[in-house]
Amino acid sequence: MLPYDCTGLDVHPWDNSSILHSLLFFLIFFIADRQEGIGVCGWILVSLSFLLVLITFPISIWACIKVVREYERAVVFRLGRILPKKAKEPGMILVLPCTDTFIKVDLRTVTCKIPPQEILTRDAVTAQVDGVVHYMIHSAVSAVANVTDVHSATLLLAQTTLRNVLGTQSLAQLLAGCEEIAHSVQATLGSAMEQWGVKVGRVEIKDIRIPVAMQRAMAAEAEAARETKAKVVAAEGEMNASKALQKASMVLSESPAALPLRYLQTLTAVAAQNNSTIVFPLPINISGGLGQKSTGG
Repeated sequence: MLPYDCTGLDVHPWDNSSILHSLLFFLIFFIADRQEGIGVCGWILVSLSFLLVLITFPISIWACIKVVREYERAVVFRLGRILPKKAKEPGMILVLPCTDTFIKVDLRTVTCKIPPQEILTRDAVTAQVDGVVHYMIHSAVSAVANVTDVHSATLLLAQTTLRNVLGTQSLAQLLAGCEEIAHSVQATLGSAMEQWGVKVGRVEIKDIRIPVAMQRAMAAEAEAARETKAKVVAAEGEMNASKALQKASMVLSESPAALPLRYLQTLTAVAAQNNSTIVFPLPINISGGLGQKSTGG
């Protein structure tokens, strides 16, 4: 017996089920509003997918569980939306059938070889330059959502940046300042690829090739510069030697006995050598007397 009289109320057998349906509808609407904006229909599809996993358990678990390695991150899309706005960490993740897709992103350092680029320097010299770029992905979501193919985009951007930077340099700057040019290319690439979630670790200029005619001209120029420097050094040596001889002659003229001693020392040096030179020593006063006669005559 009921504790109160219900005879005056219009109660139907399906009223309780109607209330349950209403509560279920509001519950679905509330939860769907919190599911990253997938909507009521989206939440219903997710619920059906999860129900399908439960019905086919444990067979379905082998297709739904994925393993992410330590150096990888997984970006999961649920009904086309990234869930939950960041990449999944290493470990096991659950991917629902029909509603979820995922993309694995490798976070290890990638070495990208820039093919030889033919450039024209500021002083109108053609050259071929190639290099190497080391980069890594630090934001898996940005690398997937902001660019179609991050590796191809990095290669193309590295080629164009290298040509643009080298086009502002002269040949001498290109040959002497490879390190500064590499830092400039690295800074330009880093600022442009930040929105892709890519960090540029290092840029290296690998090789610089110039035409053979230019190589010969540069070799001739370098040889001429070396010869000029050698002639300057020889002339300076001659000047220093003449100054030393002048000072020596002044010393010898002040001491009459110094000249015979120097004469005997020279004879000793000549006799010590193994040669076929025959020296006939003459008294120094004879040469002095001949000099006075020629002056008097």
